[in-house]
Amino acid sequence: MTDDVALVRARHVLTSGPAGEVRDGAVAIAGTRIAAVGPFAALRARYPAAPVTGDGTGILAPGFVSCHGHFTEALVSGIGETHTLWEWFVHVTGPLEPCVTREMALVGTLLRGAEMALSGVTTVADMMCIAPGAEPVTPGVVEGLDRLGLRGDVSYGAADDPNPRPLAQVVAEHEALAAAAARSRRSRFRVGLATVPTSSDELLTATAELVAAHGRFHVHLNEVREEVTQSRMTRGTTSIGHAARTGLLDAQVLAAHCVWLDDDDVALLRAHDVAVAHNPVSNMILASGVCPVPRLRREGVTVGLGVDGAASNDSQNMLETMKTAALLQKVHHLQARVLTARDVLEMATLGGARALGMADEIGSLEPGKAADLVLFLERSPSLANIHDPYQKLVYCASERDVARVWVDGGPVVADGRVLGVDIPALLPHARELAVKLATDAGLDSALVPG
Repeated sequence: MTDDVALVRARHVLTSGPAGEVRDGAVAIAGTRIAAVGPFAALRARYPAAPVTGDGTGILAPGFVSCHGHFTEALVSGIGETHTLWEWFVHVTGPLEPCVTREMALVGTLLRGAEMALSGVTTVADMMCIAPGAEPVTPGVVEGLDRLGLRGDVSYGAADDPNPRPLAQVVAEHEALAAAAARSRRSRFRVGLATVPTSSDELLTATAELVAAHGRFHVHLNEVREEVTQSRMTRGTTSIGHAARTGLLDAQVLAAHCVWLDDDDVALLRAHDVAVAHNPVSNMILASGVCPVPRLRREGVTVGLGVDGAASNDSQNMLETMKTAALLQKVHHLQARVLTARDVLEMATLGGARALGMADEIGSLEPGKAADLVLFLERSPSLANIHDPYQKLVYCASERDVARVWVDGGPVVADGRVLGVDIPALLPHARELAVKLATDAGLDSALVPG
């Protein structure tokens, strides 16, 4: 049957798979799956009646995978720039977490998820960090991702130190999110933990039991020097070391940041096949340090990219994150070849899929995989004169160049517009909720440097 096949065409098809780059290529979509990838002329001959999207210019790539973020912060971007992480916990996220409601989680996800989609993101790994209460909050994230049509890997970032929280409420929040994901079109549940140092022994034990039951885990590890110091002083080893000896790494693990690593930490990441979500923009804003991405990749550790939260990165633009990832390593190592545009595109696509344990489903343009694609057309000065499509995509492309985004073969972005949500109509309500959240949390002008 070829009646339901559609072709997407581009001058440069960057597959992130065995085919590499296909010049003057196309992808054939049949329903929710990729049916074929190859030269446009060959696919046109194979599917002569198929409708064609794309004018033969531009770049076609797999949908981008953001491996780490926090929709908790979606309504409070643009604050707290003068804080390092430990101060930021006290002045931003600490006051914020008890004040986020399910409606705020939903609206924030719609707002910032749309921003991600407009930059080519099709899969979002999110960790919602809130204080649990009588009503579950985290299912709002799943509802928002479903309305946008995005793929989700969702978790609840539990913590109970120094702010004690009833373990029953923490577990109930996990269970509510898991149930919401089970009902979802495209989201799946992952057990989460904010950090090891902000978790009591009781919470770590309960989390390890949940991880054993669900098989997937999302956690911040070794993000800043203070975390490493605190963990060594209180538990005699780093967060990574303690996570390993408590069984938390005995699963498919997604570890955010991993900036401050010693040889033992790297060995544990490799031994437990832990994947790292690298968040270059937030690491720079919070002055956290530079993740040793080249070393991790050399030693066989999977590394994906994350936009992180909307209050620690501020922008939720994956293209910005991709460019920053390359530039940060180049200037840090003073080596132009240390991380290339091809490396970064792999991290944003197949690397991200591997980090989530989803490489059989997404991350590259290959027959049989889900039809998650992003098409960049040569309609602005940014993408004129494409010589090397990898460099052009990573260093030059912007959101205005994103012509179409598909998830499971269905469009979620077309001509610069998110299809699942009326963003202009959403904005007034989002502004009201943002004011309420900032007011309730006490996030006022004291956070703005004078």
